Amino acid sequence: MNFGIVILAAGASSRLGKPKQLLDYQGRKLIQHIVSVAENSNAGSIVIVLGANHELISEVISTSDKINMVINHHWQRGIASSIVKGVQFLQHSNPSCDGVIITVCDQPYISSSLINDLYTLHQQTRKHIIASSYENIVGTPVFFYKSLFPELLTLTGDSGAKKIMIKYKENVATVDFPFGNFDIDTFTDYELLIKKVTNDH
Repeated sequence: MNFGIVILAAGASSRLGKPKQLLDYQGRKLIQHIVSVAENSNAGSIVIVLGANHELISEVISTSDKINMVINHHWQRGIASSIVKGVQFLQHSNPSCDGVIITVCDQPYISSSLINDLYTLHQQTRKHIIASSYENIVGTPVFFYKSLFPELLTLTGDSGAKKIMIKYKENVATVDFPFGNFDIDTFTDYELLIKKVTNDH
């Protein structure tokens, strides 16, 4: 299984007022949580794309042969610039990889098994895009086969990779992702998460 993961963590968290990557969650920071999820998956390589507040965030991330960190100095141009940065690095560092799973750091319910399921479904169906499905949304984390790398590298602005998924909708399969609609954009979202974690225990 040779696929890579690109973790998009370059945003400024402007609606939250402080870096969401550094929010505490289950005894560690949110960014540490998603890195751990990625590390415990079957991915061959992991690329974390930082931007705003990268000096602070990089301090809490441990890199290794498998985990690399890159800085997107143009993060203000939108999420596409981070996708491009991450895929470029992945191509350079792991040129033989089959594809990439693009994920974010503010969906706390992402699991290693979900990551693995995306790639397994690609192997079973040979579909070039395997997305997560939740609340009538098809979104992240999402797997793109290597044949789509050139198109990922042409993305611009704040639209992410959604337009590629729409363009090739006949070549998309999905994996069910419970609670995938829960992400953290505001402090209210974060309070809900902490309340849910407390109730679950």
